[in-house]
Parts: sequence; C-alpha cells; structure tokens
Amino acid sequence: MTAAAAPVSPASRRFDSDWIAVLGVTTAVVVPLVVFVVAPLFEIFKTSFVTADGIGMGNYVRYVNSPKFARVVGNSLAVAATTTAITVLLAYAFAYAMRRTAMPLKNVFGSVALLPLFAPSLVQALGIVFMFGRNGLINRTFGLSIDIYGFWGIVLSDVFYSFPHAYLILSAALAVADARLYESAQVLGASRARIFRDITLPSTKYGILSATFVVFTIVITDFGNPMVIGGDYNVLATEIYNQVSGQGNFQMGAVIGVMLLIPAALAVIAEKWIMRRHSASITERSQPLVVLRERWRDAAGVVVASLITAMIAAIVLIVVVASFVTLWPYNMHVSLRHYRFEVQNGLQPLWTSIWVSLMAAGIGVIVTIGGACVTRRLRSAAGQCLYFLSILPAAVPGMVLGLGYILVFNNPQNPLEFLYGTLLILALCNVYHYHAQGFLIATTSINQISRVFDEASTSLGAGFLRTLRDVILPIIAPSIVSVGVFFFVRSMVTLSAVIFLVTPVTQVAAVSVLLLDDAGNVNQAAAFSVCIMLVVALALLLFRIILRASGAASVSLIR
Repeated sequence: MTAAAAPVSPASRRFDSDWIAVLGVTTAVVVPLVVFVVAPLFEIFKTSFVTADGIGMGNYVRYVNSPKFARVVGNSLAVAATTTAITVLLAYAFAYAMRRTAMPLKNVFGSVALLPLFAPSLVQALGIVFMFGRNGLINRTFGLSIDIYGFWGIVLSDVFYSFPHAYLILSAALAVADARLYESAQVLGASRARIFRDITLPSTKYGILSATFVVFTIVITDFGNPMVIGGDYNVLATEIYNQVSGQGNFQMGAVIGVMLLIPAALAVIAEKWIMRRHSASITERSQPLVVLRERWRDAAGVVVASLITAMIAAIVLIVVVASFVTLWPYNMHVSLRHYRFEVQNGLQPLWTSIWVSLMAAGIGVIVTIGGACVTRRLRSAAGQCLYFLSILPAAVPGMVLGLGYILVFNNPQNPLEFLYGTLLILALCNVYHYHAQGFLIATTSINQISRVFDEASTSLGAGFLRTLRDVILPIIAPSIVSVGVFFFVRSMVTLSAVIFLVTPVTQVAAVSVLLLDDAGNVNQAAAFSVCIMLVVALALLLFRIILRASGAASVSLIR
C-alpha cells in the first residue's frame, strides 16, 4: 500500500515562488554590477601590472621614478586641498545665510547656487576664460594682464563646480537645531561669537567633514576644468587622458588610474565612516529653532548670498553671451551663427546625448530601484554585500571606469565586445558611474515605507513581485521619476566617464564642447554648452510638472 503524498500548502508554494522571484531580481541586479563595475576595475588593476617582461611592478617603478610623478601628484593634491578649503568655507557661509537668517529672496539665491549642477564641469572653466582669460572681459576692459591659466584657474573653476555639492550637505546640517541650547546660552550671557563657536559649529561638524571629503573627491577626479584652463599644469585626471589618448599607453594609464582611485576611495570611505559615527542631535525633547528677523544679521546674509550667487550667475551668463556674439572678443555684434553648428557632425552630438541620457534614465531606474527593493527584502549578510556592491561606484572616478570599459569591452575575446562603440555602452557607463547616488536615493525612499505594508500584502496572499508592483512602486512613484531625472541630467553633463568611449559616430555634446574649445572655436563651445543647459532645464521643468500632476492624482485618490 502506497502512502499518500503530503499536500503542499499555499504558504509553502508562495514561499518558493517568492524565493525564486527574489533570487531572479537579485541576479538581474548583481550580474550587471559585476560586469560593468567589478570587471573593469579588476582589468585596470591587472593591466597596471603588465610589462614587456611579464607581470610585475615595473610600470609603477618607472612612473614613480619619472620626473613628472611628484609634480603631477603634488599638483593634484594642492588643487584638491586648496579648492576644498575655499569651497567648504564659502558653502558654509552661504548655507548659514540660507538656514539661519530671515533674509528675503531665499528661493532665488538657492536656485542660482545650484546652476553648476546642470552644466558640464568645463562650463565653469569656459566662463572664467571668457571673464579672466588673455582676451577676457576683465583684462580687455581694464587693460590688465591677469594670467588665469594654471593652478588658480583650476582652483577657481573647481570651486564653482563643487560649490553646490558642499552647499546641499551643509544646508542639511544647518537646517535643524535644538532651540533649548541657544536659549540657555543667551540666558547665560554668551556672545554671538561664543554661541557660534560652542554650539553651531560642533552641531554641524559632521556636515563639515562630509562636505570636505565629497568636495575633495569631486575635485581630485575632475577632468573638464583642468583640461580647459589648466594649461601646462597637469593633474592626475589630465595625465590619464594624455597617456591613453595622446600616447596610447594603456598600461601607464592604468597605473595612474589606480593612483587616482586610491585618494578618491579613501575620501569616500572616510566620509561613510564619519557619517556612521554621527549621532542624532535632535531628540524627541528638542525644540525646533525658529529663525526670527534681525536687521543686521539678515542684511549680512543678503550680502554674502548676493556676492556668491552673483559670481556663479556671472560665470554662466558670460558663456551664454559669448554664444551670441560674432567672434569673442573682437566682434561683439549679436549673431546666431554659432547655433548653426557648421562643424563636423553638426548638432548630432546633442541628439546623441539626449538619446544616451534617456537610455541611462531608463536603465538607471530599473537597476537602482530593483537593487533597493531586493536590499530591503534581504536581511542578512547577502543584503549587506549587495549594498556594498551598489555603492562601490561612488569610489570610482569616471575616467577610471571609462578606461576600464575600454580594456574590458574592446577585447575580441569578450562576448560583450559588440557593445563597444555603441550608444548603449555610453549609457551603461553613465548608469554605473552614478549608480551609488541613484541607489541611495531609491533606498532612502523605499525605507520610508513601513514594513507593515509588506506584511499586510503578504497576509493577503500577495508575493514579492505583486507587492512590489501594487504597493511599493505606486507609493514611491515620485522618487522613481526623480531617479530617472537624476540619471538623465548627469548623463547630459558628464564628460570624464565617456571621454574614452566616444567615437566620431557616438560623440556626445559634452565632448563636443571640449573638442571645440581645444580647436579654438570657443564661441561654438559656448553655444553647445547653452544647448546642454537648455535641455537639462527642460527636463527639470517636465519633472516638476509630473510631480505636480502625481501630487494632484494622489490627492484625488485619497479623497
């Protein structure tokens, strides 16, 4: 007599299907991370040890002993340190004016301060050249001979480029405070300077340190500004470009890439370690600080904000003006000739950038939202490993990742070699260059959803994929759109990640700006920059319209 098989409960079937679904999504997220992040990094490390005599340290020894090693490394560190100090100081003053004063026009000042985020990094250098270059507005107007090329040109450009990043971090640090501390200090007769020194600064120290490391990473890995305004003052980012594109020396380029990777990775690790040690300064007993109007303090805030935003606006505005003059600075008559784009490929690089950015937005949303959802579901070491792998690209400079893509995907033995020279590889490079930021946006949004929703959905018989489709994704729909816009904007303005991957057929707009400037066509470089900024502005406007529409839909749904 044969025993009857035990029936399989619906709960067991649901568990099996959920496990398969989670495994499938995890695989779809992890495999591309390994292929498009880990493999290129491994290939760079491996290539850096390949010499004519085999595997060894010969490339490192040769470069370290070369006369330019100490100079290039010293230049990079000097630029990064100087720029970081100036940027953090200015950003703190601006954030303090925005958060701790009752000055008017805060929305205007805040919008202008973020302008550098929406333009290629080299736009700042272009604007400074138009302003302070040999034929710049200042030199020609006042008969001066300011030489902006070199160290101070790079520093000034990178200050404007990195300022918004520092401001956003410091603004968040200054946004909240415990009013009880300030009231107690005032009762005890402490001066304003003492209150600032003993209360405000200590409460924002983690924000200051975080901004310091973020700015240092941005500056030491920046390529566009040093390339446009650096002259003979070489830094590590431009040295990689010279070795790979100028001399075709991939081994030495890999060596410099590893050297550039080390300080960038250390800065990212230090920033993450500092933020983990950060403890909440606002508790359930805290009283929010209410900023009251005060004539002299608010006036000082207006002066600080006006000076900083005026400099930012002037740099962007002069690029716009230069795009509409006949020939800067010799013929200043208004002309639209530079918007005809009578150069090789014409306006095609701009359309290519738009297509690549749209592809990056779509792919970026899928991989980052998928990774965030799986990380939320995995409550074990596997989840921690996936989280680490997802934020790993934050420590990888764009030029290093782009060089790794050449070494990996321009290899006939690689089955994915067909990607090389296509728009898809440009989109993928942009996605995984900014993957960490997109993933953190998605993770933050998803973690704001209570797990009660998951438990209720599961108790009603829904599995992982259905809960994701019917519960999680509808709730975070605005964040999904914001992630897509983030990838679109960053792909439109990025330069360093794709500089090694573009071809005459797949050239993007940011690279066109660099090539036009290098060829002396500065007016057309300015026109291309303006077109990029207009596309980004339209994308952001569309984003706001979508957000308002989704908000209205949510209200009507609730009602």
